Amino acid sequence: MHPRRWRWTALLLCIFSFLFYLNYFPLWILPSPPRFPYVQKSCPTTPPHPPLKPPPGRRFNWRDVDTQYPVQKFEQLPRTAVKKELPPVQYDFSVDPPSLYDELMRKRRQAAVKAAFARCWTSYKERAWMKDELQPVSGGSKTTFGGWGATLVDSLDTLWIMNLKEDFEDAVSAVTQINFKPEGEVNMFETTIRYLGGLLAAYDLTDCKDSRLLEKAMELGDMIYASFDTPNRMPVTRWDSVKASKGVKQSPAANGIIAELASFSLEFTRLSQLTGDMRYYDAVARVTSVLEEQQNRTKLPGLWPVGIDTQNLDLTRDNQFSLGAMADSAYEYLGKTYQLLRGVGSASQYKKMYELSMNAVIEHLLFRPMVPDQADILMPTSVRANSASDIRQGDTAQHLACFVGGMLALGGRLFQNKTHVEAGQRVTDACVWTYQNAPHGIMPEMFSMHACPTHSPCPYDASKTFVYPGFASISDARYILRPEAIESVFYMYRITGDTSYQDIAWEMFQAIDSQTRTQYANAAIRDVSTENTERLDSMESFWLAETLKYFYLVFSEPGLVSLDDWVFNTEAHPFRLMG
Repeated sequence: MHPRRWRWTALLLCIFSFLFYLNYFPLWILPSPPRFPYVQKSCPTTPPHPPLKPPPGRRFNWRDVDTQYPVQKFEQLPRTAVKKELPPVQYDFSVDPPSLYDELMRKRRQAAVKAAFARCWTSYKERAWMKDELQPVSGGSKTTFGGWGATLVDSLDTLWIMNLKEDFEDAVSAVTQINFKPEGEVNMFETTIRYLGGLLAAYDLTDCKDSRLLEKAMELGDMIYASFDTPNRMPVTRWDSVKASKGVKQSPAANGIIAELASFSLEFTRLSQLTGDMRYYDAVARVTSVLEEQQNRTKLPGLWPVGIDTQNLDLTRDNQFSLGAMADSAYEYLGKTYQLLRGVGSASQYKKMYELSMNAVIEHLLFRPMVPDQADILMPTSVRANSASDIRQGDTAQHLACFVGGMLALGGRLFQNKTHVEAGQRVTDACVWTYQNAPHGIMPEMFSMHACPTHSPCPYDASKTFVYPGFASISDARYILRPEAIESVFYMYRITGDTSYQDIAWEMFQAIDSQTRTQYANAAIRDVSTENTERLDSMESFWLAETLKYFYLVFSEPGLVSLDDWVFNTEAHPFRLMG
């Protein structure tokens, strides 16, 4: 061959090889691995390498938007050559098998919960398909969270868990049509826990075989990740997606709230585990470092205040501390992210923060209510603290804070702390007490109870003001189909093996279903204290995603979504533990 021709041939081969390497066009004789795993045999035991990339498509691609504040080096998921075994969380149910009668009752109760879900789901399909919410009184629909079908995505894993596989397939097919394009202001907290959490859990439950779900999770994850493109890499939690898509620079809020900053860790960690893309894990690792660094510099060391300055990275200035609205999942995710990371590497950060925060919670944010039967219960509340020596505890309780019982019990098992398990049981029992002693057997949204001086028993003082025995006042009498109380009952049953929690759950379910049922589904209640409860035209997606799921799992065989194999996000979406 002529030397010049040889040089040209060699050059063309080099160019062709380079283009092949970039995946512009693969050689049919040397097939390259797919950019996306359309066929998976099981969930990965280690993060994929090289990272998965979404398939090319016509939808808006957030990866094409220029990054204003690029990251030079990404934090990596912790790796270990030796698999670390976590302490068992669930009770060993094999040592005390149920009787035939108990099994019959369990299955009947489970079937009743499933029937309630199926009834609501059928109405959603017929009257609000691909809308955010069904209106259970009028039969209409409404947009509440982005207009991307919140109830549709939020319910995916419940459909699978309840073995409604045909409905699940219909739902997944509909989900593939969602376009997470710029639409205006987006609540990133709700988008993360409902949409991203729902997609990841459904993918995990299919044993990672339905890649359509991971594809949508990556598409949405890229959108959420774009909200972290700020000077200090903290997220914009109420985010103008249209401006961001056009390259307008953005900054996090000077007046933010702790739950919205600190509630990405489970979803983004799991997304990195499934894709090998460390951008997501890097984003939450930066937030975690800020939380850890300032945890003991607040006015109540160990806890972060509700109000924070994310723009200037000051988590210390406010003096209100709570486990309720605007704070809840910031604490819930500490032990759970440790579990998702299987206690390896950076998981030690989450363990340290969990132990510091929960010790402070037990000391300062729980009070013993004064009740007629002197029940051994503890209720979460909020405090005002100007310093560690100037702390004023409130006496207001929120239904939302009832998740604390499950959080403490789970953390107690993970970190082998019996005190936390016992505190979790007393908190769960407090929420059960308020259900059993409230009108119609349903806890109101917000109320107050007279506090005993300490966590020890105190006599019931009937001369004090009570609207009902044990209830000093009710400031918000609604019940909006919340899941937090049954969530903790579920955890306590699975952790202790005490079957009385199944009986408690059944009483709760009967009370809720009978008072909230409408022509089409179930509805929120305006006032649980009135004789004739007025139903509101609202059924938030968490009714199907959380409340009915937890009821169903209380009456399921313990191996279904075992707490030793799965970890739930704050919207009750289970993520598979890797390994």
